[in-house]
This record gives sequence, C-alpha cells and structure tokens, in this order.
Amino acid sequence: MRSRVVMLAAAIAILVGGVLAVPSALARFGGKDGGSGGSLSSSWHTATTASASPSPSPSPSPEPATLAPRPVSVKVAGEFFSWALLDRETGKISGSRNITATNSTESMIKAWIVADYLRRTAASGKKPTSARLTQASKAIRDSDDSAAQSLYLAGGADAVVKRMIKICGLTDTKLYHAWWSRTQISARDAVRMGNCIADGRAAGPRWTSWVLTEMAKVRGTTALKDQHPTRGGGRWGIIDGLPEEIIKQGVSIKNGWTVVGGDWHLNCLAIGRDWVLAVLMRYPDIKGLDYGAKVCASVARQLVVPGTAATR
Repeated sequence: MRSRVVMLAAAIAILVGGVLAVPSALARFGGKDGGSGGSLSSSWHTATTASASPSPSPSPSPEPATLAPRPVSVKVAGEFFSWALLDRETGKISGSRNITATNSTESMIKAWIVADYLRRTAASGKKPTSARLTQASKAIRDSDDSAAQSLYLAGGADAVVKRMIKICGLTDTKLYHAWWSRTQISARDAVRMGNCIADGRAAGPRWTSWVLTEMAKVRGTTALKDQHPTRGGGRWGIIDGLPEEIIKQGVSIKNGWTVVGGDWHLNCLAIGRDWVLAVLMRYPDIKGLDYGAKVCASVARQLVVPGTAATR
C-alpha cells in the first residue's frame, strides 16, 4: 500500500511542505476475547522545504486504489471480532487491539493445505496427478471438505499445520490434533499466512501463480442454494467491499465458515496487489452467514484508499 503524497506548489519564493497523518484505526465491538476494540497509534510525517527560486514541481504520478490503515468502526453481535491488514511492501501489520486473539481457521486454511501439497510434490521432482489437481481446485474454488481432507492426509495431517507455522513464521497459531479446521489462528497470523501464499513460500515458484489464480476463481454465494454439507459457495465478504478498480488489480480470496456450538466461526481472507486483509469473528448462528459476510465487506470498505488520477 503506497502512501498518498499531497504536493502543494506556491508561485512565490517559499515552498512549505505539508503534513501527512495516518489516523488511528478503531474497531468497536462487544466481546469476551477482544475487550472494547482495537486501535493503531497515529503516525505523523512533516516536511518543510525552502527555495529562493523554486522550479516548477513535476506532476505527481497517478496512484492506484489500495487498502491502508484507516479508522474502522464495526458493531458485531457476537463474542469475538478481530481484523488485521498487512502491507506487502513493508511487512507492517495493523489492526484491532486484539489482533493476536484466535479463532478456528475453518476452510480458510484450505489455501495453505493445497499450496503445501503442491510445493512438496514439486520439491520431490514429481508432478501432481490430474486427480490431485482436481482436488486442489475443488478445495479452493468450492471449499470442498473431502478434497481438502485428502490432501491434508497426503501431506502428513498434523505435519501440514506444523509446516505452515514454521514456514510462514506464525506466532499465535495453535495446532489441533488431526483436525485442520479447528487449528486456532489469529488475524495477525492469518495475514502472514496470506502473504506466505502470495510471496511464494507456501506453494513454491512452480505453483504460486496457480494457487492465487484458483483463489481468484472462488465461486458461489451465501445463499442456501450454494451451501452444502461438505462444500459451499465462498465468493463473498472482503471482495464485496472492494471497488472495481482494486478487483481489476487481482484479488485472491479464501473464506472459512462453520457453525460450532451455536455460533458461526467465520473468517475472511483476501490477498491484493500490495496488501493482505483478514477478518475473524464469532457470532450467534441465528444471524446467518450473510451477516458475517457483510461485516467482512464493511471492514474492507472502510480501509479503501481511492486512487488518484494523472495530472495533465
């Protein structure tokens, strides 16, 4: 996410630099895990330049729309809500105050399971069979549980999650024995996992582009017709809060959602050109799947920084 720079040129002898402020981000919600919400400390940059004979300033280059730390205000009717945003250029992670609190990964981890299998297959000098590639595609595009389970077992079950923690440098994630969807992950670790997929560590040089493309082709809605016992439509959430300009840059997603003990455990993950965003929550199942999808979209929408047009 590139900083937006405002350039002011004066026609007289003194050029005074401006002030760029990155405001604090605030997430407001009620809950047991996160207290009253989270905040980012504000950062300020001030620049002053003087010149006796200033030359005309060059026109600023156009900047594409992106996501950046901004104030976020969301009310969630549940016990837990957390979000994190990773800047892929600097590695800086911003988000809610409870950014290290965890939720079960659910199907969000399927992107890693697929990437891990493909990386290890390539490292062994082999090519995945057409049957395995079909499983990999279904696990991501259709969030197919059976396909993901088969790849998880082929990768050594618990060893798959242990490699994710090590390779992606996760610090909050906790293994749940023999149950990939119950792996506990924080919003901070979720964006780290997303970045790990984006930068090639997860799938390796041969398969990274393939995995990201499959994530961009996730299909299906929150509607009952698209939701089935062991698979479901997953094209909703963060992607719905993004303007077309950002979507055209390329956005890869993988959400996770399951009702556990009367609550939806819902996570949204999206990888953009220069950012990764994750939103995690738990809320009463009576609210429905669409409720959580809209919360994810709301967070994304509030973090959008519009692009700037070229100056003629």
